[in-house]
Amino acid sequence: MKGTLPGAGILLFFAFFGTSLLDYLGILLAALRIAGGILLLLFAISMVFGNQVGGSRSSEEETLEALQKSDLSVFPLAMPLIAGPASMSAAVLLMADTGGDLLQQSAVLAALLVVLLLTLFFLMMAAGIRKLLGVTGLHVVSRTVGIVLCSLAVQFMIDGLRESRLFFPV
Repeated sequence: MKGTLPGAGILLFFAFFGTSLLDYLGILLAALRIAGGILLLLFAISMVFGNQVGGSRSSEEETLEALQKSDLSVFPLAMPLIAGPASMSAAVLLMADTGGDLLQQSAVLAALLVVLLLTLFFLMMAAGIRKLLGVTGLHVVSRTVGIVLCSLAVQFMIDGLRESRLFFPV
């Protein structure tokens, strides 16, 4: 619970204020789609191949701090595991895609909350799930989800490129 609540707060902040923040910084949604897609792709590749890719490793200072802390709920659990760059980008992009429609925004927020509740449930059941599936079962699930995330990441990048009209003129 202690890791899920800060993660939820971060994701909800980006869902509600992410587009305003991007506008303030002069960043186009197309750029966020491409950047979010790249980050999600790196994360998904690490899931598929079972190793860390890119800059997903903690710095020496972060690792030292995590080892010295008895409570890991904010770092590394809430951020970057629950509310990492890819999930923050997804929250912003999904809310932006609603076009301001309150019903669609409510659906996005409801989906986000359901995913966070599922995350909480699976974190609470982690030891039992690990025992049930075993190491091989966990790797199969992780790699299968990684392939789906790779597809989603590539779709984010294609949408960003199309939106920017760089490679797919309308």
